[in-house]
Amino acid sequence: MPRKHRLWSPYHYFHIVMRGNNRQTIFLHHSDYQAFLRILEYTYQKYQFSIIAFCIMPNHYHLLLRSPYAPHSKIMAMINRRYSDYFKKKYNYTGHLYEKRFFSDIVPSPFDIVAVSRYIHRNPINTTVPLVETLALYLYSSYYYYYNKVPAPFCFLHQDTLLSYLIHSKYPTLDLYLTYCEDDYDLQLNHNKS
Repeated sequence: MPRKHRLWSPYHYFHIVMRGNNRQTIFLHHSDYQAFLRILEYTYQKYQFSIIAFCIMPNHYHLLLRSPYAPHSKIMAMINRRYSDYFKKKYNYTGHLYEKRFFSDIVPSPFDIVAVSRYIHRNPINTTVPLVETLALYLYSSYYYYYNKVPAPFCFLHQDTLLSYLIHSKYPTLDLYLTYCEDDYDLQLNHNKS
């Protein structure tokens, strides 16, 4: 049976997730994370997409990505093929690196974009055993750049775009957004209780 075509809209962001085969670790060393970021940058030079949140975990990664010029399936094919080739060569690995096709879900509204970006950014502490004590300490996430209020060294990360969505959310400033990401609860629920 043929694969179903991916939904693609040049006007929407998509939450994209790619996992290692059998949930195995696919980023073993700092240099692997760096290589993946270089691959994102290389692919960006070809397709000019926009990422407003990302998190690279040891056995999977998340992207909040919009691609106005090419289907994101084409972008993901390049990213995944290049990283798989890198990993297999470096670690003399054979077989499938990834579990299956990447997960992709449209993010329909500014409110949803803010919520999904929070979910992505909370990945390092939402594990059974948190990878870091606080989100700002995790180096392989866009949260690091938002928290430190510094521009990322990557052309593909469009920080201003996420900030523009915050204006229309319950968290209209970067500081409120950062608190929203770091807290285990929704700030609005607390405001309603007081």
